[in-house]
Amino acid sequence: MSGLLDKLYEKQANTDERSDDPRLRGRTYTIPFEAVWQAAMRVSGGGLIGWSIGRADDQRGVIEALAKTPLIGSETDVHVQIGLDQLGQTRVDVVAVSRGEKGDWGRSKRLIGRFVHALDRELSARPGQILDPTQHPDYRETA
Repeated sequence: MSGLLDKLYEKQANTDERSDDPRLRGRTYTIPFEAVWQAAMRVSGGGLIGWSIGRADDQRGVIEALAKTPLIGSETDVHVQIGLDQLGQTRVDVVAVSRGEKGDWGRSKRLIGRFVHALDRELSARPGQILDPTQHPDYRETA
């Protein structure tokens, strides 16, 4: 039971392409960087309720956003990193850190999941445009 309680009191979450949690795998797209960047800017800049961009740098592929949940008064800092991976595909990773002193009861994980889902929708990404690096043969050859 202690493990479950520890999870509830976590204050941050991040993507990892090998995560057991599908929400936390990030994305590897066969879509050009610029299209993914523009879609991520739209999603994090108001495409999700309560989200706003603090700063963005397309040269570094970084978006710093704030996700507010007004009803419960929580704020979460969200760092989105977009770049090209070793095979030239566009990779999106996200880190979400709750500003509160206590755990966020999984809110950071849910925010990441919502962002990734909204990004897929904004891009109108088809299944063949979202790669799974743990299954795709080109990635297994580079590991």
